[in-house]
Amino acid sequence: MKSPKRHRLIVKFLNKEANQEELERLEDSLHEKENITTFNNLVRIQYLTANGMANYNLNEAKESIKQKVRSEKKKQRLQLYRRVSVAASVLLVLGLVLNGYYGEEAIQEKPNKIVIGSDKAVLTLENGDQVALEKGKNFSTPMIKSNGEQIVYSSKESISNEEGDLYNYLSIPRGGQFFVQLSDGTKVWLNSETKLKYPVSFNGMETRNVELLHGEAYFEVTPSTLNNGASFQVVSNGQKIDVLGTEFNVSAYKDDDEIVTTLIGGSIALERGTSKKMLRPNQQSRIHKSLDDIVVVDVDASQVMSWVNGVFTFEGDTLDEIMKVLSRWYDIEVIFESAQRKDFSFTGILERTKSFDDILGVMEVAAQGEVTFEVKDKTVHIK
Repeated sequence: MKSPKRHRLIVKFLNKEANQEELERLEDSLHEKENITTFNNLVRIQYLTANGMANYNLNEAKESIKQKVRSEKKKQRLQLYRRVSVAASVLLVLGLVLNGYYGEEAIQEKPNKIVIGSDKAVLTLENGDQVALEKGKNFSTPMIKSNGEQIVYSSKESISNEEGDLYNYLSIPRGGQFFVQLSDGTKVWLNSETKLKYPVSFNGMETRNVELLHGEAYFEVTPSTLNNGASFQVVSNGQKIDVLGTEFNVSAYKDDDEIVTTLIGGSIALERGTSKKMLRPNQQSRIHKSLDDIVVVDVDASQVMSWVNGVFTFEGDTLDEIMKVLSRWYDIEVIFESAQRKDFSFTGILERTKSFDDILGVMEVAAQGEVTFEVKDKTVHIK
């Protein structure tokens, strides 16, 4: 049974919509190891949602369902096991659906045209040369060390950049992410479709300037006291952020209408045109690209930075917003065949290391038939 059909059949079963023929096909499919694993993925989410994580037992859940399937076949109209209410606010805890969690039932996934994002980037050196960085490819210069999964700049004080004209660019493609440690020790995590401009060395500079040309980046900035008093400044789409040793996230994607800056710890001062604001931890500024007004709101900053920790966190986000995030990571195109589906909302946590098929399968369970996904090559059609 092909993956999309298998997912739809399991979703119908979990949502108490499968008829006699479909239930029998589902039971027959469970003789195949691959189908059992897919079934376990979706059933685990259903049980975790209904009963809580602490009391969950996979074997008991499976046995219970098998007993139900066998007994219900005797009835003219199947009464599937007690329907659990799986609202669009279901907690999508894909973190518990790790391959190792299945023990002997873990299988090798078949190759899929839609692949999970990975560490990769293109480094543009000060002389214009470009270097592709990815796992297994080492690169080094007197100033740079990279193992293909991250890049670290030397803090040698003998290298001066007083004129501030020695810059590198780090570009992250769709389906990528990367980590860079700048020469002052500042750490930066770069998300998909992101480009950062920064000096090779900050030595001799009164202000440590970097520019987020587009995309999303999370900064852990070393304080000025460790850098001869030099302050740190991030420029992005006309917004200036003056930093005093802190942690914050900036999102300025080309296809987003707003520049969003979220403070995790420390203090930052924002400036856009004539507008100026200070941010405290767990505050977020939002600036429409066509305006200079800075709007500040309170947020849970840990949710905003969750991508750095390997997960997507959604809380009441629309399907339109969610698919925009997923499309950058999985390098896919999305077509909504019904504009109404864009406003369908979800709340949940999804692991960035899970396959796109796994994520769509669980989202279909959460949607209870109100939203369906059809994948053709690298394009997702949403109905």
